[in-house]
Amino acid sequence: MEDNPKKTALRNLLLEKRDNTSFDLLEIASKKIQKRLKKIYAFKNAKKIGAYYPIGSEIRTQDIIQELLSGAKEVYLPKVTGDKMEFRKITDYSSLEKGSFDIMEPKDECVQDNKLDVILVPTVAITPNGVRLGYGHGFYDRFLSENETTTVSLTLEKQIVKSIPRDEHDKNIDWIVSEDRMLQTHR
Repeated sequence: MEDNPKKTALRNLLLEKRDNTSFDLLEIASKKIQKRLKKIYAFKNAKKIGAYYPIGSEIRTQDIIQELLSGAKEVYLPKVTGDKMEFRKITDYSSLEKGSFDIMEPKDECVQDNKLDVILVPTVAITPNGVRLGYGHGFYDRFLSENETTTVSLTLEKQIVKSIPRDEHDKNIDWIVSEDRMLQTHR
């Protein structure tokens, strides 16, 4: 999947902007996002939830994952195999190991299930109507084109932008949760 040069420039700019967020501010924003997330009906009622383990300056999801594991939810994290991504069930953090791109992923023995109720999607930037800018590898777009599910972007308010160049294969996100607000997009 060839990346759009406009997207690459925007991605670099917005990643730099996000990377300049202090650790303390990121922690505070992540806690606010965790609280807001629980107000989304689709998330609250979901039985099987896809999450991600954060890298760099991404929203801290560890507390969200821990809370889900402590509750009656099934938690799945993505695992990259070749150019595909699949979700595998974890029972605790010992189910994880360093995988592709140095990201914590479920171990091979974790059960695969791509039929999830909700997926939390890592985001570099997003528009209010749900056009998402990811890291340019296309894993989530490919996964979402094959698996119907409710998607939620966890993002800093400053990563919500007016417009992002949209490609044919890009999949819009259903919900956006930032430290300041929740938005339901209209796809």
